[in-house]
Amino acid sequence: MPELPRLVIAAPSSGSGKTTVATGLMAALTAKGFTVSPHKVGPDYIDPGYHALAAGRPGRNLDPWLVGEALIEPLLLHGAAGPHGAAGAGIAVIEGVMGLYDGASGGDLASTAHVARLLDAPVVLVVDASGQGRSVAALVHGFASYDTRVRIGGVILNRVGSPRHEQICRDALAETGVAVLGAIPRAEVAATPSRHLGLVPAAERTAEAVSAVAALGELVTATCDLEALVRLARGASPLNAPSWNPREALAGIPAEEGPDGDGDGEVVVAVAGGKAFTFGYAEQAELIEAAGATVAVFDPLRDETLPTGSSALVLPGGFPEVYAAELSANEPLRREVAAFGGPIVAECAGLLYLCRELDGRPMCGVVDATATMTGTLTLGYRRAVAVRDSVLTREGERYDGHEFHRTRVSPASDVPPLYRWRDGADGYGGPRLAASYVHLHWAGSPHLARRLVSEAGRSRAAAGA
Repeated sequence: MPELPRLVIAAPSSGSGKTTVATGLMAALTAKGFTVSPHKVGPDYIDPGYHALAAGRPGRNLDPWLVGEALIEPLLLHGAAGPHGAAGAGIAVIEGVMGLYDGASGGDLASTAHVARLLDAPVVLVVDASGQGRSVAALVHGFASYDTRVRIGGVILNRVGSPRHEQICRDALAETGVAVLGAIPRAEVAATPSRHLGLVPAAERTAEAVSAVAALGELVTATCDLEALVRLARGASPLNAPSWNPREALAGIPAEEGPDGDGDGEVVVAVAGGKAFTFGYAEQAELIEAAGATVAVFDPLRDETLPTGSSALVLPGGFPEVYAAELSANEPLRREVAAFGGPIVAECAGLLYLCRELDGRPMCGVVDATATMTGTLTLGYRRAVAVRDSVLTREGERYDGHEFHRTRVSPASDVPPLYRWRDGADGYGGPRLAASYVHLHWAGSPHLARRLVSEAGRSRAAAGA
């Protein structure tokens, strides 16, 4: 049974400082010589970007809604094993989502507590101590006793106002038996820039983000008991599941009605990246490569052509509305995408880029619709059913995904959606198109990679005929 020291960084509610502590702890442990495996509970794309800067390896998501309970432990071990033969991690730090017990649709599913139980991992509760003293102990006691299957191994006090304030909180918590593993004072360094969908992605801040993460590491080193945190992580029991493997995940999923990728590098899947397209799960590219294709990343803000030999196009989520003017100004690439004859897969930001226009600026025109920024946040899990065939989906198949945006897409005509769910519908699909607001984690549906690469192979063969 593999042993992996691990901690879950949780909080009573959003805004308590989980990201500050989790990212700072990853950076602090990395600076001490640990190889840290960074993870995030839930579908969030932005926090893992900061985690990656802190740990020097991809930040990965653990979400039972998106991939199912059975894959949480294997995906943790896959992340800890390291990419492309990198050294295995000596410790995993897992940042929670929302409050400890807050899950999908108000239940337990996909909550931080749910993931902590699945991983049998000790929890460190980050408590915002501002505005309270001894009441901190009552709060922690309630969280520790609410579900005794969740082991709260310690508390980190955040936003402590003074040494006297810290001592009052420590004395009260001593009565609960829950150890205080750190006390972080109010500090400007703990703040990170945000906008309409949360934190500004690390990929957009470059050098500034690197400096911010380093400062968070120094803050946690100075205010938290790293030795005690490592001891707590090492107390986690051995894990039982095998590590997830993209090739094994694809085993038994045949290519459909045509040639598959053959690993010779001739099937190239172009994946949009750069500042405008930062929302993606690392496992997607790993599955595409395992299916026999080469993944080539390009930046629609800068590159005027698709990667050489592109047979398929993947446009992930991100912030195209922030960069609409620059995306529109890159007319050569827009024209090439509009004329592209291979399969195209787009999620959220990718869908906006495929529309005729975004906030009045010309886009690619693959989808006959207009997109606009709105003041309304659309956020939530989606249990979607495909109601038509597409390059990825088949009618009647169910997909568990999520939506996260403040934009609206208005089609030019009444076209049937790609997906329906209980109170909504969305998406555009066809033999070579799957475009929707719904984000999917392909580890939960590995056949998507096989279908995409199969269609890319057919497209390459047709182009060469």
